[in-house]
Amino acid sequence: MRINQLILQNLKANIKHYYLYVLALMFSVALYFAFVTLQYDPALDATKGSIKGAAALKSASVLLIAIVAIFNLYANNIFVKRRSKEIGLLQLIGMTKGKIFRILSTENFILYFGSLVVGTFIGFSVSKLILMVLLQITGVKADATLHFSVQAFIQTIVVFSAVYLLILLVNYLFIQRQTILSLFHVATSTQAKVKQMSKAEAILGFIGLCLVLLGYYVSSKLFSGSIMTAPALLSSMLFILASVIIGTYLFYKGSVRLILNGIRKRKNGYLNVQEVLSLASIMYRMKSNALLLMVITTVSALAIGLLSLSYITYYSVEKTAERNLPAHFAVTERQDAERFTKALDAGGIKHRETTIEVIQIKGDFSQVLDMRNELYMSLDAGQMAVISDAATESIDVTADQTFFTGANDEMQKFLRFKPKGLVQLSTQNTVIPLTYSGIEEQSYISRRFSMGNLPVAVVDDSVFQRLKQDLDPRIQGKSSLYLGIDIVNEKEREKANQLFHEVEFDEQASHESRQDMASEAKNRMGLMMFIVGFLGLTFLITSGCILYFKQMDESEDEKSSYTILRKLGFTQADLLNGIKVKQLFNFGIPLVVGLVHSYFAIQSGWFLFGTELWTPMMIVMGLYTALYSVFGVLSVQHYRKVIKRAL
Repeated sequence: MRINQLILQNLKANIKHYYLYVLALMFSVALYFAFVTLQYDPALDATKGSIKGAAALKSASVLLIAIVAIFNLYANNIFVKRRSKEIGLLQLIGMTKGKIFRILSTENFILYFGSLVVGTFIGFSVSKLILMVLLQITGVKADATLHFSVQAFIQTIVVFSAVYLLILLVNYLFIQRQTILSLFHVATSTQAKVKQMSKAEAILGFIGLCLVLLGYYVSSKLFSGSIMTAPALLSSMLFILASVIIGTYLFYKGSVRLILNGIRKRKNGYLNVQEVLSLASIMYRMKSNALLLMVITTVSALAIGLLSLSYITYYSVEKTAERNLPAHFAVTERQDAERFTKALDAGGIKHRETTIEVIQIKGDFSQVLDMRNELYMSLDAGQMAVISDAATESIDVTADQTFFTGANDEMQKFLRFKPKGLVQLSTQNTVIPLTYSGIEEQSYISRRFSMGNLPVAVVDDSVFQRLKQDLDPRIQGKSSLYLGIDIVNEKEREKANQLFHEVEFDEQASHESRQDMASEAKNRMGLMMFIVGFLGLTFLITSGCILYFKQMDESEDEKSSYTILRKLGFTQADLLNGIKVKQLFNFGIPLVVGLVHSYFAIQSGWFLFGTELWTPMMIVMGLYTALYSVFGVLSVQHYRKVIKRAL
């Protein structure tokens, strides 16, 4: 038989094992080519003023290369070891290692570059759709066209050719290092089966659980007031990272086996066929898979966490903009307000105006602070915006009281106020003591007046007038105005926003649009969510394929066991029920642990990113779980075929 015929025969014989690898490779190429195409797309270049798309996508493409390279090397390693006996037989019949290497390289070349060409075509086909998704998410108005980039194509060929050469190097080293005898034992030695659990492993498993739980506990205290300084925060984050990663590794190394061993002992060792095929099989293989599962779990938690946080910000942009700016539009000069309202009147847009005087006062707030985090700006002898209760409809304080407003989630996490206490407001020549009477989230003026991270004090109008007459010129020489303008009909906000940009305002004065705030936030976080989402999807596909390949490997090892069980009278359904439980563990444990890791990471600091936690987080976790479960179903289907062929 000629070598060319041998190569074609090998391809036909192994295509059933390679098909998912080829599909995953085509997906990786398509996604990478689409990313690189976006870097060179004219539509994206036109939006560089609003989103830094090219730079962000270039960084994402580098991470994508790393994910794809690791996936290809790992998948190639599994398939080469699976074919070790075939390589040994070729050596037995007199074929040299160099010729065997050329055969494997040619097979890889056909599969790899065939997938590369098809993947590039798919990437080109969907590049317009991906660009449309990006523009829609970021809210950028630009034309999306189907654009083939020669630079992107060349870059894709260069990158994946480098990965291919790396695969060839790994294969060459593998063939050169193995003897004929060792090649016949590689497949059976790749999975270390540990049948007895030592006391040391049980102790390590218990330590792993404790480390993970300790990491969760510290993360829950991260922004609760227990950690007060930046160095302590950094140290705590590093501790959490190390504790959870090491704990996860030990969890897979010993904890899972410890738990399953406890279940087996409760049954006094009497396991039915389903339990033998699931619990016992997992116990024997979990130790050898500990490192792989730890990596998959950690990166899954990272992907879910980053995507959830970016989606929390994106999901909360409207509410965040409303908190930062209570009115649809705001200016600080009456002339600017008059220009804008005249333009609204000329356009037939009904509106209402709100005018609030704002002064800046120094004060001593130490007596009302139960806890002050050094990570947040201090209120001790600090500067604060003050307004009159006459400017609000819902707040009415006496001449000896003050009330704080505009306290967002972030502020309330870092600053804790006592139920009661004394606040001292200082003017140029006078100190006015006031009793603190409470705090609320609602804002009445733009957060620009409160420097974005401090509450606003509401005082009685008589006190406000006294403060106003004796302002400290070093802080504020005169009172400033918050002139808020709301559009009555929500449908006319877009038109009003266009008029807002057409009006010539005083360049020295401040003018704000809530819609612009939300759009800018969508531009930033939409791009971040887009990149993290696609990188997360790439990792999900590659990690799911790796676990699937591992199950393919295990199914071939266990095929003889299925043959014996079938001869003993067990049906395909009996065996398949055990396999389903096994896959539930194999895919479910990394998924559940990853979801729990990401939950505690998100829970510790989500308030820094937005105003809503549960809805965006559950959407992300639900989608990730659904997509991840597809590979578990594919594994069950593969086992079904193996069991059917076992007898």
